[in-house]
Amino acid sequence: MSVHHSFKCLLGCLSLILLLIGCRTKEVTTEPPATDLDAYQNPVVNKSLPDPTIVKAEDGSFYLYATEDIRNVPIHRSSDLVNWEYVGTVFTEATRPTFEPNGGIWAPDISRVNDKYVLHYSMSVWGGEWTCGIGVATADHPGGPFTDHGKLFRSNEINVQNSIDPFFIEEDGAKYLFWGSFRGIYAIELTDDALAIKPGAEKRRVAGTAYEGVYIHKRNGFYYLFASIGSCCEGLNSTYTTVVGRSKSLFGPYLDKSGGSMMENHHETVIQKNQKFVGTGHNSEIVKDHAGQNWIFYHAVSVDNPQGRFLMMDQVKWKDDWPYVEGGTPSLEAKKPIFD
Repeated sequence: MSVHHSFKCLLGCLSLILLLIGCRTKEVTTEPPATDLDAYQNPVVNKSLPDPTIVKAEDGSFYLYATEDIRNVPIHRSSDLVNWEYVGTVFTEATRPTFEPNGGIWAPDISRVNDKYVLHYSMSVWGGEWTCGIGVATADHPGGPFTDHGKLFRSNEINVQNSIDPFFIEEDGAKYLFWGSFRGIYAIELTDDALAIKPGAEKRRVAGTAYEGVYIHKRNGFYYLFASIGSCCEGLNSTYTTVVGRSKSLFGPYLDKSGGSMMENHHETVIQKNQKFVGTGHNSEIVKDHAGQNWIFYHAVSVDNPQGRFLMMDQVKWKDDWPYVEGGTPSLEAKKPIFD
């Protein structure tokens, strides 16, 4: 073999080796990073599910209800708060409430009362602030079927304008309903089955006109009144923000850190917009994972996909007996709740 031919063979072998190395290098560097199995991303459900409310069933699974197309209330189920499956709806066309003609069903609130799952819901025509009202339905199982018990009250009967956005709470054996939307937040005692106003009960006002979508959480001797301010439903122009005040009494006064009262529309901000999400409001109940961590659901409008109000979830942390969400805005990716 000539020297020239041997040199060509050597070059060919070197080229082949370099080509193989290059291909292997390319394969390694372009391989996508492994998914963090301990993380989740917001929105936790990439679907319009505003005004969420959640309950833990006897088997340990969670059921979530929301406003959807205002014709009904969707039901979703999860074992880990991250992966949700659609179960069905609270009502059928045959069982759908009718006490507000042409009204939509908004902002439900689910509770376990005695041996029943009780769903209080709003029914309203947009702008019908004196004819809207709150109804109630029950089921033996959180997945339904639900039986509608009709109207609890409407605005012109209880003399509270815009009587929507119910929240139920039980305290010392008594049952109460809180409600209201930008016309004051009110409370009244209910019967033991939570299906009617207790005879002789009188409503009382607990917060001012900046708020709607109230939820109250009890912790370490304090009551925390979470609510939403701003506009919920203007797409990327939505200004919805989740706020809170606290009190030593269920009925207030609810105060901010400086002592300002929620009756005068003073509060602390918990979740506000960022570059990816706006309209961050109408939070759910706080629920715990197996590690005792607190989690809250709410809805927001995605800047990248603004068609709808998507389901969001974030961990609620505590400092000096005040709740906060890391950074004060929705997380993009975070560690999952613990259910091991």
